[in-house]
Amino acid sequence: MAKRVLITGGAKRIGGHLALALAKAGWDVVINYNHSEKEALSLKEKIERLGRNAQLIQGDLANPSNLASIIDHAGPITALINNASIFEDIEWDEVTIDDWDRHVAVNLTAPFFLSQRFAQNLSGEGRIINFLDWRATRPGKDHLPYTITKGALAAVTKSLAQSLGPRITVNALAFGAILKPSDGGDTSTVLDYVPLGRWADLDEVTESVRFLLEGPSYITGEIIHLDGGRHLV
Repeated sequence: MAKRVLITGGAKRIGGHLALALAKAGWDVVINYNHSEKEALSLKEKIERLGRNAQLIQGDLANPSNLASIIDHAGPITALINNASIFEDIEWDEVTIDDWDRHVAVNLTAPFFLSQRFAQNLSGEGRIINFLDWRATRPGKDHLPYTITKGALAAVTKSLAQSLGPRITVNALAFGAILKPSDGGDTSTVLDYVPLGRWADLDEVTESVRFLLEGPSYITGEIIHLDGGRHLV
């Protein structure tokens, strides 16, 4: 089977960069998006100019009725990258039920049920990568719903690695300072807590993902921190 990967939230930012980079590395790409149709169409054109196949699937991950159909419409894929995420800075006393449910739906429920359907449909071997955050293993009081759901997704990663072996490996990348927030939030002190003292290069994301997609198949249940050491501080 050809190398074919589904990336959720794959139209822009990290997902978009990764989709294009994997296409350059010989992968066909299925891009799930919600509202970013313009960016998705532009990305599809770029990938096809590289001679690779690109498929677009619109679907709101917050709606659980969409999840199985997204995998089914993707057709035969060999890898799943759960990239889509909601990241909102909300303190404990400001969290509403809607805030909580929205984060759980996209950051936790969607990755699990997409992975479940992927495993059910897959006839051979495959790989799943979940995108986490350094906060997943070092939870603090900021970004509370986001942090809690990423911590839970870390647990899902380890549990599914046991459940889906030996056919499917399940690993995660826990990010730190990769891209500045799209909401323009203050980042002036971010590097004060990063031992390597710099933002990541997006190519380092690609290299890490390719290692988990194309590297040793004897690695599963791992959480690799791509955060410059932020989780240590």
